[in-house]
Amino acid sequence: MTELNYASRDDAIRINSYTTVLRRDGVPHEVFATYWRDAHGPLCSRIPGLGWYVQNHFSREQDAHLWPLADGVTAIPNYVLDGGVEIGFANAADQATFQEASPILFSDEQNMFAETIAYALPQGSKTFVDRLANPVPNETDTLDRMHVHFSPAHDDTQAFHGFMTGLAQILAADSAVLKLRLHLPDAYDNAKPAPPAPNVGHTVSADRLSLAILEIAFATPLARRAFFASDVFTATAAGQKQHIRYASAFAVSGVYTYVRDSQLTVAGLRGSRTAQLITTLGAINQTAPNVKHLIQHGVMEPVERVQA
Repeated sequence: MTELNYASRDDAIRINSYTTVLRRDGVPHEVFATYWRDAHGPLCSRIPGLGWYVQNHFSREQDAHLWPLADGVTAIPNYVLDGGVEIGFANAADQATFQEASPILFSDEQNMFAETIAYALPQGSKTFVDRLANPVPNETDTLDRMHVHFSPAHDDTQAFHGFMTGLAQILAADSAVLKLRLHLPDAYDNAKPAPPAPNVGHTVSADRLSLAILEIAFATPLARRAFFASDVFTATAAGQKQHIRYASAFAVSGVYTYVRDSQLTVAGLRGSRTAQLITTLGAINQTAPNVKHLIQHGVMEPVERVQA
């Protein structure tokens, strides 16, 4: 039987960015998560040019075994996050269109974010394996999923990226890994704050300037722990020690997809929680083209009358 692998469906996104987010002090987590999902999310979704938009919400309450640290590798100091965002484009022209219109989005960030750091991926990101059928997840994560952020042990970016690519290939080949996506962004430049959102922090420490980000998913924590104990994973320890100085893992609590292939999802059109209600109740009428047109444009879709 041929193994299902949906990784190629991400290839349409040629230019990408990965943004780390930290919620503002004093904003309760539930208020932050709700606003991000249902106010900020639909606003971002409607910015022209956007081809791909996914929010990954992180849990600060995570177990102690998300990613085993090889000898000599430690966690990135004082690194706390509440999420990671992917924003992608089919081409440079679409990205330019988005950037021109984006001040209306960036002005909203100060309502819930203390810090946002956008890492540029001008060559896009790479999905090595995706055994998950749903192309537009909008749900509290039912899998054991994490994002692992790596900082290099040396200044040889080519060698670091080469090692991370090889590591991704090794991990993705194991059937225990349900999804693996790798981001190898350009080094961040503190002199060019990105995104340029007002009243939000955009400066990082030296150990966060160059990162590699690995999204990896397992069926359960038991499957994850068994994989980390396997010969396949332990054989990578020497390479990790050579090329990685810091590694911090963040447990994913929810994945919410607002735009795919330049099309609004139900979450992008209606808000993430409303989309969940529509799915839970099987309210298929809410996904009909005439309803979508009414919600998006505020007027009924024209109806052609056929003369008898």
